[in-house]
Amino acid sequence: MHRSLASRSALALLFAITAATTALAQQQAMAPAASPPPAATPQAPPVACGGDLAEFLAGVKDDAIAAGASAEAADKALAGAQIDPKVLSRDRAQGVFKQTFLEFSQRTVSQARLDIGRQKLKQFADVFAKAEQDYGVAPGVITAFWAMETDFGAVQGDFNTRNALVTLAHDCRRPELFRPQLIALIEMVQHGDLDSTTNTGAWAGEIGQVQMLPRDIVAYGMDGDGDGHVRLKESGPDAILTAAKFIQHLGFERGQPWLQEVTLPDNLPWEKSGLGGTMTAGEWFALGVQPRDGNTSFGNLEGDLVLPQGRHGPAFIAYPNFKIYLEWNKSFIYTTSAAYFATRFGGAQPYLKGTPEQGLANDQMKQLQTKLQTKGHDVGQIDGILGSGTRVAIQKEQQRLGMPADGWATPGLLSAL
Repeated sequence: MHRSLASRSALALLFAITAATTALAQQQAMAPAASPPPAATPQAPPVACGGDLAEFLAGVKDDAIAAGASAEAADKALAGAQIDPKVLSRDRAQGVFKQTFLEFSQRTVSQARLDIGRQKLKQFADVFAKAEQDYGVAPGVITAFWAMETDFGAVQGDFNTRNALVTLAHDCRRPELFRPQLIALIEMVQHGDLDSTTNTGAWAGEIGQVQMLPRDIVAYGMDGDGDGHVRLKESGPDAILTAAKFIQHLGFERGQPWLQEVTLPDNLPWEKSGLGGTMTAGEWFALGVQPRDGNTSFGNLEGDLVLPQGRHGPAFIAYPNFKIYLEWNKSFIYTTSAAYFATRFGGAQPYLKGTPEQGLANDQMKQLQTKLQTKGHDVGQIDGILGSGTRVAIQKEQQRLGMPADGWATPGLLSAL
C-alpha cells in the first residue's frame, strides 16, 4: 500500500517483465504502504527487538495477549517461526525506481491487463457495485491496484508471511512498524482467517490479491463472499471490498475524479505545475489547458498540472483523490501509472505520448542532484531518482535560468547549471 515492497511477477513472460518493474517502483516507497502506527514521541519506550529469538517471541506473545488475543492463538501463530535471511537481504537491497513514466506505464498498463481487468469487472459486477455504494470507490480504482499489485491474484509472493514479519520485527531497523503487524497476524490466526504455517505473500509481510499488511486487514477487512472470513489470498470479493474500505479510509471522495488527461497550449506558468500547487482545475482550463474527454465539470476542485516527462510529454490534471495513490505508494511514477490505469477502466483513451525532451542517464541525474544540492536545494539522497524533491529544485533553477519550469531534468539544464 504504499505501499508494498513485495516482488511482483506476471502472467507469462509479458507479465513477468511488468512485475519486475512494479517491484522496483514499490521499493522506492520504502514501504510497506500501510497505515503507519502513531509516531513515537521522545518519551516513548523503544520497541523491543533483537536478542534471543525464543525470548523475543515470548515477548510478542505477551503483547498479543495484552491486545486481546488468546495464548492458544499466539502459540499456534508463532510455532516454528524462523528468521528468514532472504527477507533481510530484500530489506537491505534498497532497490530504486529509475524508469520514466512512459517506460513504466507502457509496461504496466498493457492490453492484456486491460482485457483481464474488464473481465473481472463483469465477473464481479455485483461486488464492485456494492463497493462503490458502500465506500464510494470507483470500480476502476480497485481494479487497477488489483492488476498492478498481483496481476489479479496470479502472483502474490512466496515468502512465509509469519516468518517475514518475525524477521522484520526482530530486526532493529524498523521494529515499531513490524511488531504491530506481527500481533495483527496473530489476531488473524485467532479468527481463522490465516494459517501462519502455510500462508505466503510479499517479503515485507503484505498479504493477498491487493497486498495489504495484517494490521490493515484486521482494521478494514471485509467478508465479500459471505463465508465468515476475510481471506484476501483466495477470495476476489473479499479483496475488492477490503480494498474499497481501505481506499475510503485513505481519503477517497465519492464521485470525484483522480486524474484527467489534458492537452496544453504552448505557454503556461510552468512554475505552477507539479503536485502541491495552489490552482484549481478551472483556473488551468481558463489558461488553455483542455481535458481530452471534454469534461470541465470539476473545475472548482483543486487541480495540479502533472507533467511526468515535462511539458512535451503526457499531461494530466491530478485532483484531490490523487492523494490516495500517494498514500498507497510513494513512488510518483507508480502512482501516476496506477491512476492512469484506473482511468482506462473508466473509459479514458490511451494517453498522448507526445515528444518529451531527452532525459538524463543515472550518472547524469546524480550529477544534477549534486549541483542542486550545492546550490542549497533539498533533493534528499543523491540516488539518481527524479523524485519530488528533485523536481521542485529543478523547477526553481529552471525559473531562475529563464527556462520553462516544468520540472523535467534535461541535458540542457545540467549544462546550464
